[in-house]
Amino acid sequence: MDVITRFAPSPTGFLHIGGARTALFNFLFARHHGGRYLLRVEDTDRARSTKTAIDAIHQGLGWLNLAGDGEATYQSTRQQRHTEIAEKLLAQGHAYRCYLTPEELKEMRDEARKIGQPIRSPWRDKAPSQKTPDAPYAVRLKMPLDGTTTIADAVQGTVSINHQQLDDLVMLRSDGTPTYMLAVVVDDYDMGVSHIIRGDDHLNNAFRQQKIIEALGWTQPIYAHIPLIHGSDGAKLSKRHGALGVMEYEAMGFLPEAVNNYLLRLGWAHGDDEIISRTQAIEWFDLGGIGKSPARFDMEKLTALNSHYLNVMDDAAVMALIGDDLTPPLAPMIKTRLKLLVPAIKERAKNTNELREMAEFALSDTPNIDPDAKTLLDAPYLERLARFADDLPADVGDSEATKIWFETWLATHDWKMRDVAPGLRVALTGKKQAPDIILILTVLGSDEVKARIRAICNNRA
Repeated sequence: MDVITRFAPSPTGFLHIGGARTALFNFLFARHHGGRYLLRVEDTDRARSTKTAIDAIHQGLGWLNLAGDGEATYQSTRQQRHTEIAEKLLAQGHAYRCYLTPEELKEMRDEARKIGQPIRSPWRDKAPSQKTPDAPYAVRLKMPLDGTTTIADAVQGTVSINHQQLDDLVMLRSDGTPTYMLAVVVDDYDMGVSHIIRGDDHLNNAFRQQKIIEALGWTQPIYAHIPLIHGSDGAKLSKRHGALGVMEYEAMGFLPEAVNNYLLRLGWAHGDDEIISRTQAIEWFDLGGIGKSPARFDMEKLTALNSHYLNVMDDAAVMALIGDDLTPPLAPMIKTRLKLLVPAIKERAKNTNELREMAEFALSDTPNIDPDAKTLLDAPYLERLARFADDLPADVGDSEATKIWFETWLATHDWKMRDVAPGLRVALTGKKQAPDIILILTVLGSDEVKARIRAICNNRA
């Protein structure tokens, strides 16, 4: 069997973390089997579908390297084909025209809800002769009145539903537009989708969609309904747990490699492996590794993974994260500083935002002093800093040599590190919290250290 999967988001909002995981699972399964992974934008709800949301889907998938193979399919462009299939089912007697008015339908729904029964339109077995030819109607599928439908789900196992629980689903609305139920089935068939991997909130839809497939005599796809993601407390995932748009994670400083790795482990496992590359994921991924229980989103675990990926990232790539989007481009001296700085700060940073904050002092020769840090630069501190600048040799050397000189200098003046380092850190970086003071001195070099200290002292004189 040629394996073809699809990710089919509705562009009524951002690409959220659950949708991104569904896309990842579809991508990996297709790649594992040498198949194709397709993108279909289900934009039939024209009132709620927006260009902004469509763009956000493409941006999020692109950031995660999960863009579909080939051009995306837009469901709204296929209405003629959907209508054609509905008309075919009408002609074959598998569907019927329902002339219920909105008021009649509401009354039927209210009654059906009271007795716990599905809606059965009186037009199911009635000729439409009582209505004028131009009366509006919906097209409904004739569901079986008894028996059961069974699905062999690759994740959930064998699941069944009694037909008495299924109403005669609407395929075409009274305005002629196709419903989600019909459009999905037709599009999956025309795109050759072999495996439908999606959230288990769609499981009930699968029973209804299978009846359309059976009526048309089409081959049944293989279903795999994935348990949803919950918050760390077991409750339904919400924004307070991390149910954010994918690009918000980029803004928070997460790497796409870390997000992909974390999403892979949300509900899927390969032994005890935690750090899994894209290549390994493609090699190992199968539907049997998906659990039946909801996964729990844990921001701390995602952050830990992100720290790992930053730590093992090539120094040149980390430098690119810091400086590639800066205008003007990095000067040679700044690049020299970053080469000294990056190996140390990439081990400490939890995200790219922290990485840039730690590197900020090295990106210019005039650091901005945080208002709350200025309080450290009182007269006694400035006097010590001026002495430090006067005594600092022109070329101290590497970090070890700098450390030895600094410790000797402190001892000579009978000062402790706390008597000088906090103010020195502020003078050189503009912040109270910054990388190790010896690292700062080594990265900036003697001339720049002297210049910054003297600028601070002159401005406060």
